[in-house]
Amino acid sequence: MEENIKKEKNKILIIEDEKMLAEMYRDRLIYEGFDVFSAFDAEEGMEMAEKIKPDLILLDILLPRDNGTDFIEKLRNKEGEISGVTVVAYSNYDDKESREKAMKYGAKEYLIKTNYTPKEVIEIIRKYI
Repeated sequence: MEENIKKEKNKILIIEDEKMLAEMYRDRLIYEGFDVFSAFDAEEGMEMAEKIKPDLILLDILLPRDNGTDFIEKLRNKEGEISGVTVVAYSNYDDKESREKAMKYGAKEYLIKTNYTPKEVIEIIRKYI
């Protein structure tokens, strides 16, 4: 007897202050079969992460108020399962210090936006979920 088990979609949280870019990635990821949520700054991103418990966070580094590297540090210091969420950082800010800090706090990748097509970013996301 074959059971029909509906597999839950993987949840992706995009934290990106450039709304057009966030919408483009959201649309592409939805098309690829993911449940996608968006936040436009680090504070909103943390609230959303705690609420939805995403499988992966696609995180811009240059954000208003707190930056992405501070976000990762705070995320890793949270209690419970949320602290271990997979993070893929992406930015147009190719700064050695930011890259090192993001990786130190457990980002799986630090992508320079202009070096990757949306399709390539999605392939990288699929590696981790």
